[in-house]
Order: sequence, then C-alpha cells, then structure tokens
Amino acid sequence: MKDIKHFINGSPVGSLESRWFDDINPANGEVIARVAEGGEAEIDQAVSAARAALAGEWGRMPVARRMELLHKVADGINARFEEFLQAECLDTGKPRSMASHIDIPRGAANFKIFADLVKNVPTESFAMDTPDGTGALNYAIRRPKGVIGVISPWNLPLLLMTWKVGPALACGNTVVVKPSEETPHTAALLGEVMNEVGIPKGVYNVVHGFGPGSAGEALTRHPGVDAITFTGETRTGTAIMKACADGIRDVSFELGGKNAAIVFEDADMDKAIEGTLRSAFANCGQVCFGTERVYVHRSRFDEFVERLRQGAEGLRMGWYDDPEVNFGPLISRQHREKVLGYYRKAEEEGATVITGGGVPYMGDAMASGAWIQPTIWTGLPDDSVVVNEEIFGPCCHVRPFDDEDEAIRLANDTPYGLAATFWTESLGRAHRVAPRLEVGLIWVNSWFLRDLRTAFGGSKQSGIGREGGVHGLEFYSELSNVCVKL
Repeated sequence: MKDIKHFINGSPVGSLESRWFDDINPANGEVIARVAEGGEAEIDQAVSAARAALAGEWGRMPVARRMELLHKVADGINARFEEFLQAECLDTGKPRSMASHIDIPRGAANFKIFADLVKNVPTESFAMDTPDGTGALNYAIRRPKGVIGVISPWNLPLLLMTWKVGPALACGNTVVVKPSEETPHTAALLGEVMNEVGIPKGVYNVVHGFGPGSAGEALTRHPGVDAITFTGETRTGTAIMKACADGIRDVSFELGGKNAAIVFEDADMDKAIEGTLRSAFANCGQVCFGTERVYVHRSRFDEFVERLRQGAEGLRMGWYDDPEVNFGPLISRQHREKVLGYYRKAEEEGATVITGGGVPYMGDAMASGAWIQPTIWTGLPDDSVVVNEEIFGPCCHVRPFDDEDEAIRLANDTPYGLAATFWTESLGRAHRVAPRLEVGLIWVNSWFLRDLRTAFGGSKQSGIGREGGVHGLEFYSELSNVCVKL
C-alpha cells in the first residue's frame, strides 16, 4: 500500500505526530493508500516555507518567467495525464469518461488560463490637474496578497483545487493547500509536477487532514496566512469566516446550493430532459450547482416526469474504466448515509417516489461501495425539508407551476443563491426571466457551460466573492494606486 505524504517546501513529509488515515475507493470500499494527517506543526512548517518563498526567488521573479513556469505546470499535468486520471478515478469512483473530459483537462488548463490573463490584464491610469498646473499621473499596480490558504472539496478534486491555485500563483502568491481527506491523490501528484518544472520550493505546499482539530482548523487560524479560499458547505464556511475575523483576513467562498431548474411550456423537451438528467445526476449528484428542485409548467409536467424517469433508469453504474458506465458512487458510505436519510425523509413527508429511493445491488465485487440509486420525487410541499435543504446526491423533486411569476417565486424561495437553469424557446422570456433569478450563475437552455473568463460564484448563503477571469484577480491580488507629481 502506498503512502501519501504532505508536500512542504518542495519535499514529501510524513506526519510529524505519526498520525495517518486511510484513503478509500468509494466504488468497492477498499483502502488504496495511507495518508499523513497534519495539524498545527505541519501547517506551521508549510506557512513558514510559503512566506520564505514570497521573500525569495518567487517574490523577485519577473512576471514573464512566472507565467512560463505555470504553462509548464499545465504541460506537466498533461504529460502525466493517465496517472492523474487513475488517481482521480480511484479517489472518487467517478467514470473515466467524465474525469478524462472534464476533471484532468480543466485541472491543467486553469494554470494556462490564469497565467495568460495576468500577463495581459490592464490596470487603470488617470492624468489629473494640480493647483500649480504641472499635473500628476495616477496608475494602479497589482501585487500579491501573500500566503493563500486553499481548502478544496472532493467532488472535482483537481479541477476545483487548481481553479484556486492557478490564479493565486499567477498573481505571485504562495499557497498552502488542504485537500479533502476523501481525495488526497492529485494534490500530492501536483507537488511532483511543481518540482519537475522548476517551481521554487515553498510556493506550493500541501498538508493533508481533516477540519476541526486537524489541518483545516490549523490553516484557517494560522496568523501567517493572509487569506482563505474555500469551496464546500455553508456551515463550514461560517466557521472559517469566524476564524478569519482574527487578523481581518480576506475570504473567498463558494458554498452550498439548492439550485432550481425551470421548464417553461415552450421548452424544447429533448433539450430539457437531456440537460436535467445531467444537472441532477452527473457525478452522482455531487456538483455544487447541480439541480435538486425542478419546476415544470403544468401542461408539460406529466410528459417531463415520465421522460426523466426513463432517463434516470437508463443510467449505467459500474467500475470507472468501463466505457459504458456513466454513473459512479457517492464519495463515501458515510455520505451515503446522509443522502439515504433524506431519501427516507422524503417518504415520511409524503413524496411519491417516481424512481429510485434506495441502494442498488452491485454484486460482490462492489458490494462495499457507496452506491445509491438516482431518485426522482413528486408531491412534496414547498416547506418540506427535502425541498429546502441541500442533499448533494443524485436526486431531485419535480413540481408543477402555472405561470412565469410563480416559477420565479418558487426558484427564488431559498436561502441559497448559487445557480439556476431554465428552458424556453422564447428569446424575450430568456432575457426577462434571467435578471429576476437571485443567483450568481444562470444558464438558459444549457447547464455546466462555462467560459472561464466569466464571473463564478453565488449570492445569499451560497458564497462571498467571485472567481473566474479578472474577477478572481480581485481576491488574489492587492491593488495599489501610485500618484506621481509631474
């Protein structure tokens, strides 16, 4: 069995207190690695290395050279594509078809995208008059914020981690990464790539562990960390925000969601079904902007529910490298118990189970995996726990509506505000409805379609700040104004 160690100051480091935990393949329940658990001592080492790198070669490096190295990081990931892909699939159980087309390519591309953006993004300048008539010139400069603590989730491990590390390094910061304890492999592999391409020691550091009482809490409380970026559930974000209040440190959060889809009477039903099958069930429903609430115009309701049922029952479960498989397990049996708790609650609250609602039979080889059935409900009241709380599993509740205003009201009736999607063939309706949805990401006749130059993030309890494009640079850099008297 392999050991996955921390990556601190350019070297693999074991647990300083001899604490280790198991990395488990969720498809069959087998232990695939032993992982070092870090705490205050390891975080302190990593932060010290990151601060030294800021003051050293990395902090003095010309922008052009820094961008060149980040391009090499992307190339290094692609050169070891199969290794990253295997690690990601074993950690998550997700089908190879998904990870090979989304997780690893995007994980690599994040370095090139933000390197090119920083190299080309302009800053403002203003000429001004002065009382003596000589004038003055004001111009803005960007400088790195410092040491960035990166806490990344398990649903898209490499992609969402580099979505933060890429812009942080492009802006000249250094990072200490705390990957999810469920998916440690690719963060460790990335350290090897950093060394291979010549990223200076201390720029990229990884400390594995858990949240409270472990590496996560130690990272958020460390006074040498200048800002924290986190993707995960809202309750954890609240705890991190409280910790960051000491020292007035900046935070960037992409948090929970209870996202809605609206299917209007004029929707192209083929597109709406295909899109909702993806938004509700892709990655076993473990997508932050996935759909758990679906509102369908009453005139199309029965048709939609029946066709969605057929699509859900046509999903194929199995081992990740089977090319026919398009539906993997949940991340862990513990998470499955949480999701199954909502499945039971739905029936207690009076739901009609259209399909699913339990655990599938997977045979002896995968009997110990975290498998669960894709599930569709109807008939729940709007105040149902299942309709209002984020489940983060492959499930959705479908409810009819009668007019546009009612659909918008229902979609907005949530403390979350991450994403929404709606389906209509009316151009006027598309532009009329979109501004009324209280979310950060809105898709019309599509889902998960992303231009990485655009703003990404949620409103209400779904997050603080925006990532993507120049919007991400606002968090990872400090803007200073220089005023020169002429």
